[in-house]
Amino acid sequence: MPEVVLILIRSIVAFFLLLLMTRVMGKKQISQLTFFDYCVGITIGSIAATLSIDQNVKIVNGLVSLTIWGLFPIILAYVGMKSIIFSNITDGKATILIQNGEILHKNLKKNLLTVNELLLLLREKGTFKVSDVEMAVFETNGQLSVLLKTNQQPVTPQILGIPLEKEHGPTILIMDGKILKKSLENLGYSKEWLEGEVQKQGAKSIKDVFLAQIDSRGNMYVDLYEDQYRRPVVEERPLVAATLKKIQADLESFSLETDNPEAKKLYAQQASELKKTLDTILPYLK
Repeated sequence: MPEVVLILIRSIVAFFLLLLMTRVMGKKQISQLTFFDYCVGITIGSIAATLSIDQNVKIVNGLVSLTIWGLFPIILAYVGMKSIIFSNITDGKATILIQNGEILHKNLKKNLLTVNELLLLLREKGTFKVSDVEMAVFETNGQLSVLLKTNQQPVTPQILGIPLEKEHGPTILIMDGKILKKSLENLGYSKEWLEGEVQKQGAKSIKDVFLAQIDSRGNMYVDLYEDQYRRPVVEERPLVAATLKKIQADLESFSLETDNPEAKKLYAQQASELKKTLDTILPYLK
């Protein structure tokens, strides 16, 4: 068998087995949460590469090796789920490096970290002063988790006691020029409404839209295939509020201008009712 064909066959076999191992081992291996996961990933990749091009390695031996290196982490993960002690042995434990604004030097030495490296990790988290840190934890994946002191934490609406409207994740309505009918039905919108909305953003038709997304406030984001069609995103709620205010002002104006007593009374009554409605819904249209 020609050498090129042999390498092709070996590479295809190694590729599909590596793909299978990746799917079986799950997302934890891909994220490389620990140093052990990191080493396993490198080793499996090295075995697959060797199996592809090194003809001195029998294909059966390579497949057995890949299978073992793929199954062992899964077995260890299941055992670790049953035993915290075993999990600590294989994955290690997180270590507190800073507590109450003070560096724990013994823990720093245990993890072979210098002060400069600790400060580097802090700066990566946007923290430049050790005294601002309530607690810093060195995780098993080599990342530093930082909890700032209360007086250094950013102010949130919850702290200020400001009520906020509950939001949900944005929903994609159009992708690659095609309407996602299920998403549209779940939100209770019609196809005609969607076509009108994307036309406000500069699209001639649904086919011109690469991506259309709507948030919980009803604001539509539209990305078009052609950049020249792009227009600023229209915020629907402020537009509705402005339209209602204009209608109220027009009714009041009509009431003052007409000489017909019945029309004057009707205009004034409708303007008053619309004002009450506006006072109720205006906070939700901001």
